[in-house]
Amino acid sequence: MARRLNVQRLMMVMGVLVVGLGALSAYAIRQGQRWSLEPEAPGERMIAQVRAQMGRGAEVRYAIPGVGPVMCGYAGYRGNSEAIAFISRPNRILFETDPLAAEFAEMKARDCPDLPEPPNLPAVP
Repeated sequence: MARRLNVQRLMMVMGVLVVGLGALSAYAIRQGQRWSLEPEAPGERMIAQVRAQMGRGAEVRYAIPGVGPVMCGYAGYRGNSEAIAFISRPNRILFETDPLAAEFAEMKARDCPDLPEPPNLPAVP
């Protein structure tokens, strides 16, 4: 026996899918999800990555562009003069305090050759 496709049932399933995707989209937009085809600016990406990894009290103290889409610099916590070097790539940020010290040194030499020693600068606005 061949089973026939019930158009009413198919319409109901499609309607539920449309409503579900609409609800999911509305939730993502309310949470601040960016759905842009344009890539995020390196400076915005860098600040977002630093805050995501170090917390809301973190601030970028010094930043310079590296090779390609890389941003290099120093970050620290408000009220603390210590600065931690970082390398921000489009999908990843690596700090000098991470356990991957050899990888950080290699990336710094390759992507951030002009990064100076840690400065004692106030936060970037």
